[in-house]
Amino acid sequence: MRRSVSQALLDRFQHPAQVIVTAFATAAAVGAGLLATPLAAESGTATRLIDALFTAVSAVCVTGLVTVDTASHWSAFGEAVILVLIQAGGLGIMTLATLFAMMISGRIGLRARMWAQAETKAPQMSDLRRVIGNVVLFTLACEALTAVALAARFAVGYGEPPGRAAYLGLFHAISAFNNAGFGLWPDNLVRFATDGWICLPIAAAVIVGGLGYPVVFELRRSWRHPKRWSVLTRITVATTLVLLLLGFLVFTITEWSNPKTLGPMDAPGKLLAGFFTGVMPRTAGFNSLDVAGMYPTSWLTTDVLMFIGGGSAGTAGGIKVTTFAVLAYVLWAELRGETHVNAGHRRLAATVQRQALAIALLGVALVIISTYALLALTPHSLDQVLFEVISAAATVGLSTGITADLTAAGQILIALLMFAGRVGPATLFSALALRARRRRYELPEEKVIVG
Repeated sequence: MRRSVSQALLDRFQHPAQVIVTAFATAAAVGAGLLATPLAAESGTATRLIDALFTAVSAVCVTGLVTVDTASHWSAFGEAVILVLIQAGGLGIMTLATLFAMMISGRIGLRARMWAQAETKAPQMSDLRRVIGNVVLFTLACEALTAVALAARFAVGYGEPPGRAAYLGLFHAISAFNNAGFGLWPDNLVRFATDGWICLPIAAAVIVGGLGYPVVFELRRSWRHPKRWSVLTRITVATTLVLLLLGFLVFTITEWSNPKTLGPMDAPGKLLAGFFTGVMPRTAGFNSLDVAGMYPTSWLTTDVLMFIGGGSAGTAGGIKVTTFAVLAYVLWAELRGETHVNAGHRRLAATVQRQALAIALLGVALVIISTYALLALTPHSLDQVLFEVISAAATVGLSTGITADLTAAGQILIALLMFAGRVGPATLFSALALRARRRRYELPEEKVIVG
C-alpha cells in the first residue's frame, strides 16, 4: 500500500527541532509571498521580494527590524499579515499547530506531543494539553488588557476615532507582548517618550512576555511564597530585576544631558524614558529615544543587554537570563574552589552547565562571524554593525538606523540571523543532524592546562 504524503513527511522529520525550523521557514515564506503582492502595499504596487522576505522573517521571528516603514508602506492587509506572523511566531508555530489539531480531533499524537514539547519547553508530555491551553489563554488575556489600556489612551489622550484607537491598541499590544517591536509610526514610540499611559503598559507587556511561560505560571500560583519557587523562577526573576535596574540606571545617568535623547526632557520624563529604554533591550525592539543619537557607551550597554535577552520558553530572544545566570554561578563556584555548582540551595546538573556554555559560545561565535561578514559587505562602522548583528541574532529589533541602507546581501544576512536567533542555535544545528549519537564507551581521563 502506498503511503500518504503526510505520512511520508512525518517519517522525513524524525527530530522535533527539524519540524520547528521547517515550520518557521514555511511561515516566513508564506508571509513573504503575501507581503510581496500589490494588495499588501499602500501604493498598490508589488513590494520588492527582499523587502517582503525581510519583513516576514522579522515578524515571524518577533524581531522588529524593518527595511521599509511599517505604517506608510504597508496597507491594512499588509499590516494584518505582519500581525498574524507576530502572533504565530510569539506563540510558536508548533504550539498553534498542536492547538488546531486538538480542536479538530480532540487528541494529540505522540509525535505531535514531542514537537510541541520542544517548542513550549513543557516539563512532561502528559502536561501538554494543559500547558498549551494555559499559554494561549494567558497570551490572549495579556494582549487584551494591554490593548484596552492603549486604546483608551489613544482615544482619550490623542483624539483617535474609536476604531482607529482600538486598532492601534491591538497592534502594539500584540507587538509588545510578543517582544516584536513593530510600531505604526516612523519614529516608533519617540513621540510618546514622556507619556506613561503609553510607555508603561507596553513595558509591562514586554517584561511579562519575556519572563517565559513556566516562570509566569509558577509566579501566578505561588507569588506570595518565594521560598517555594523553583530554581528556574528564582534565577529568572532575580536576574531580570538586576538587569532592569542596571539598564535603567546606566541609560538614565549616561543620557541625562544628551541633547539628542534625554536632555530636552524634564526630570519625570527622563526617568520614564530611561526606564523604558532599559526594558526594551530585553528583546522588545521599541524605542522612545533616538537610538542613533545615543552615546557609544549606551550602545555598548544595549549590546550586552540584548545579547543576554529574556527568560526561557517565552517570547524573548538572546542567550536567555538563565544561561547568563548559570555561567555566573559556574564562575562563582570556580573562584571559591567548590567542586559543585549550587544555585538556590540546589546543585546544578553538569548537563545544564554544558548546555549554558554551549549556548553562550554559539552565540558569541554567531555574532563574531556575522559582524565580520557584515563589515565586509557594508561601509558602516564597527559599533553600528555590531549593534545591528546582536539586535538581529537576539531578535530585538533596535537599530542605529542602518537597516534600510544595507546591501541586499547584508539584509539577507540579517534575515538569516533573525531566523537563527528565533529558532535558537542549538535547535537549528540539531535539526540538521540525522540522528542523535551516543558514545558507548568512556575514554581515559586526562587533565589539560587551561588559562
